[in-house]
Amino acid sequence: MSTKFTFYPQGVCSFMIDIELDGDIIKDVTFTGGCDGNLKGISRLIKGMKASDVIERLEGTTCGFKNTSCPDQLSKALRDAMSQSAAN
Repeated sequence: MSTKFTFYPQGVCSFMIDIELDGDIIKDVTFTGGCDGNLKGISRLIKGMKASDVIERLEGTTCGFKNTSCPDQLSKALRDAMSQSAAN
């Protein structure tokens, strides 16, 4: 059974990330705002992957002079989604 989550990133161009997880497996990710093509590409690349693997790969990624990025915010979103899922 899949579960849907919404995350509101901070300090980046995207302003919403919708995530659908089936346990630890990423079923779908949709970004609202941000660099459309890049974020669609990331979403396609991570579909079917374990959320924990994606977190490990993307956490700490920066964008220009910022200390975060959309991929970094995605790792935070996935971490939150997994915490919420474990609490239920």
